[in-house]
Amino acid sequence: MSKKNSTPEFDAPESVSPPPKQAKKKKKKGSGLVGRIIRRFFLLLFTVLILAVVALVLVMNLVFNGPSPAARDKLTMSLIEASATKWVPALFIGEDAVAEIRASVNAEMESEVTDTSKVVIQKNSAITSASNEWENYPDGIRIESYSGDTFNAHIMLVKDPAQVYVGVSNKGGFSRNIPGKRLTEAIEEENAIAAVNAGAFFDNGTATAEVGSTPEGLVYSEGACVWKTGAPPNGITGFAGFNKDDILVVTKKNLTQAEAEELNIRDGCCFGPALIINEEINMEAYNNKSGFNPRTAIGQRADGAVIFICIDGRQAGSAGGTYADIIDIMVEYGAVNACNMDGGSSSVMLYRDTYGRYGEAGQVQMVNNYSLLQSQPRRMPNYWLVRAAQ
Repeated sequence: MSKKNSTPEFDAPESVSPPPKQAKKKKKKGSGLVGRIIRRFFLLLFTVLILAVVALVLVMNLVFNGPSPAARDKLTMSLIEASATKWVPALFIGEDAVAEIRASVNAEMESEVTDTSKVVIQKNSAITSASNEWENYPDGIRIESYSGDTFNAHIMLVKDPAQVYVGVSNKGGFSRNIPGKRLTEAIEEENAIAAVNAGAFFDNGTATAEVGSTPEGLVYSEGACVWKTGAPPNGITGFAGFNKDDILVVTKKNLTQAEAEELNIRDGCCFGPALIINEEINMEAYNNKSGFNPRTAIGQRADGAVIFICIDGRQAGSAGGTYADIIDIMVEYGAVNACNMDGGSSSVMLYRDTYGRYGEAGQVQMVNNYSLLQSQPRRMPNYWLVRAAQ
């Protein structure tokens, strides 16, 4: 029997439309080109930065280890006086060489401390007499400007040294947990008529609130010892403070509390170097032992008038000044004693425009100019203040 081949039957398929073609994404013209330009720009920028850093390192190495000790010393001092770059010189010349450069600043001065007999305070309280320089300055404060080759400076003269004292950020005691004050806050809280930054303080190079919270070295405020711990950074030595007879005492070293008590210090703080003691110039500081930086200094004339100097620095129109520049100005203004104070981004000079000489009466004026790297004064634990005449 023959078998029939059977073929399975299938339903005829329904007509199926072909799947729609996916629309091709159109590339925007130029999008690839823009991406390539951006990538190449950042690659070029990165390359330029790397080359700039390499070039800077080579130049610094040439200066630090080159044939000119004067250039090495000036660059070293410029860098170690700034908290952000104080670690750089040791990378090239070592810690010992940095310490040697720093330590030589006070080496040659004969006087160790101020001879107070060289200052005779003018007891006459009248400051409006037509016969003296204070005729047009009824609040006893005179402000002048000064231009050097590499800097602009601001000089504040205070007739009565009894009005000058050290203010502190926390009268209950200093602590790393309590931030220091900005000078713009301090002058308002104390209702002072002028304010200038003062001594050394804790600064580890960071931007934390601890920076500026505690002093470094001895601090006296309004007759009391308020701090006696630590020492100014980078081997800085010196002390400046008023005794109870309102005479500015400057020393080459950082004082102990016992030494300060013996000198009858009422207000003062540590920093340095001493610039002038008993009319003798610190020639080691004068001769190329500092860099170009913003600076602050305090001095006193033989008649008792106090001299504050702030030099602008790290700006397009004012690179900064040296110790020699500060000394030159102090000598020109008649200082018999003078001491360098904390500088760099700490340098601030404020004046309450008591009589509206520069603007609105009673308004606090910023006398100096900040470094371009900052937008407001730094926090600090102590500062020089000038109270209004009683």
